[in-house]
Amino acid sequence: MRRAITLLSASMIALSAGAASAQNAKPRNLILFVPDGLRGGIVTPETAPAMAAIRDKGVNFKNSHSLFPTFTMANSSALSTGHYLGDTGTFSNTIFTGYTSAPAGDTVVPFIENDAVLADVDDHFNGDYLNEETLLKMARSQGFSTAAIGKVGPTLLFDHTDRGKNTIVVDDSTGGKTGVPLSEEMKDALIKAGLPLATPSRGDNSKAGDAKTPGTTVANVAQQAYMADVATKVVLPMFKARNKPFVLVFWSRDPDGSQHNTGDSLNTITPGINGPTSMAGIKNADNNLAQLRKTLDELGLADSTNIIVSSDHGFSTISKDSKTSPSAKIAYDDTPKDFLPMGFLAIDLAKALNLPLFDPNDKNAKVADNAHPKAGNGVLGEDPAKPDVVIATNGGSDLIYLPNQDKKLADRVVKALLEQDYVSGLFVDDRLGSFAGTLPMSSLNLKGKAVTPNPAIVVNFRSWSSGCEIPTNCSVQIADTVLRQGQGMHGSFSRGDTFNFTAAIGPDFKSGYVDALPVSNADVGMTAAGLLDLRTPGHGKLVGRVMTEAMPNGATPKMSDGTISSKPAANGLRTVLKYQRVANTRYFDVAGFPGRTLGLETEGKQKTAGK
Repeated sequence: MRRAITLLSASMIALSAGAASAQNAKPRNLILFVPDGLRGGIVTPETAPAMAAIRDKGVNFKNSHSLFPTFTMANSSALSTGHYLGDTGTFSNTIFTGYTSAPAGDTVVPFIENDAVLADVDDHFNGDYLNEETLLKMARSQGFSTAAIGKVGPTLLFDHTDRGKNTIVVDDSTGGKTGVPLSEEMKDALIKAGLPLATPSRGDNSKAGDAKTPGTTVANVAQQAYMADVATKVVLPMFKARNKPFVLVFWSRDPDGSQHNTGDSLNTITPGINGPTSMAGIKNADNNLAQLRKTLDELGLADSTNIIVSSDHGFSTISKDSKTSPSAKIAYDDTPKDFLPMGFLAIDLAKALNLPLFDPNDKNAKVADNAHPKAGNGVLGEDPAKPDVVIATNGGSDLIYLPNQDKKLADRVVKALLEQDYVSGLFVDDRLGSFAGTLPMSSLNLKGKAVTPNPAIVVNFRSWSSGCEIPTNCSVQIADTVLRQGQGMHGSFSRGDTFNFTAAIGPDFKSGYVDALPVSNADVGMTAAGLLDLRTPGHGKLVGRVMTEAMPNGATPKMSDGTISSKPAANGLRTVLKYQRVANTRYFDVAGFPGRTLGLETEGKQKTAGK
């Protein structure tokens, strides 16, 4: 692979003259703890005491941001590389790869939260589909001990090309056919600690239920207890014995898994993701973090270890309501009457474009008139092997690909989408031109050096608040998913989904500091590299910044904010984007059609795109 030129952000240069000087003399340890799906405003001393303590005693990044589309793998790519999605090509959890992936079930739209699928996608794109260096790969190349433990998919991404040869990887698949192999050293250490060589299943926590059966009512306690034990009883003692600095990533599946599958709210909006199961998931993740901190104290590592806690995205309760969707007027065996079915976007577009709909997750079988695609994904066109349109279904937003780059077809798709009440904001590939009612993908840092195919259109779905003191804690969204109304999802441009939780504590962070500046998961990736004095070679230039204001004697840059608005469509709809800026780094707060996206109730002052 050709070497990219070294890329240093202005903030990293500032860091090198200040806070990093201490690390250069004596490298610190770093733990990155990711509580998957933790909302930015849900943490209190009652709901999550360990996380609240880090926030209140260390640095409170109160203006934090997930990258849009607000999905796990997308934000894992940002956390692991410091780059935006236009560079990493990880546009969502399900993407169109342009070839048929066998490990994903012989489909062109693989769900990439899978170790075997990641390996397959890597192989197809010259051995490294991210096309950017990752945190753990850079760290181990500089002599750090490295490990990634937690949820399958995002955990491996932090050193996905190594696949366990040097970085310890323990996730859901460990010990199984598709899992990353354990070294003999790890096997021996696990046996000595009395821990199994295979990760336990999620048990009842994995039960999503159906239209008539509630999902889970328990958190993912047993599986995560195993992973926390691996980290505290095996990995951290092993790293201490090596007497070298280390980097540990711990990716907690909770509260994400418990919020997705919650059985507290079958087919009703309330309590949604604020029921007891979701709250137990938050506490479960918090307990894991508390166990890690206790072990650091016991091993004498606390004073030399920086801890960053950053969730990948926020969360919302699912709604399946639409008055305009043709798919909601069809009766399905597994969908309540008048509810949107899984795959509603593919069904509605097929009807609007008068194109046959085929299922890429069912050997390209034609989808019957009273059925929906098995996984929601769809390929449209006369020949499913050469589709005109591909829909990658994800949840609070979907990706649309036009393999032939047909501008006239793009115009038809946009006009069809503007007619649906579940749509709130459209972003179109710059190469296809400008369309009234939409903004270009480049405005979201979705156009860069990615080697995977670029979506033609990103479709954001409608969101609102169900009514509570902190609206982002009770965000509701239309979601294209097999999950039910009342369960949990994310992926939209709602502030409920973009507002994640970020906090930090340690020798290289201020104490009791509230940071008002915007930060993002790309900043976390860049800051982690900066703390370790790692240089970040990159093919792309869409990068975050080092959060110098949170460090002793670090520079505090200035910020600004703004709004961009598209030209109105024929029906008056326009996509509006609210953002903040620190130097050259932009932070995307919320976007969509005013009145249809939580956080975008009024348009305010707008700047027309392109001016």
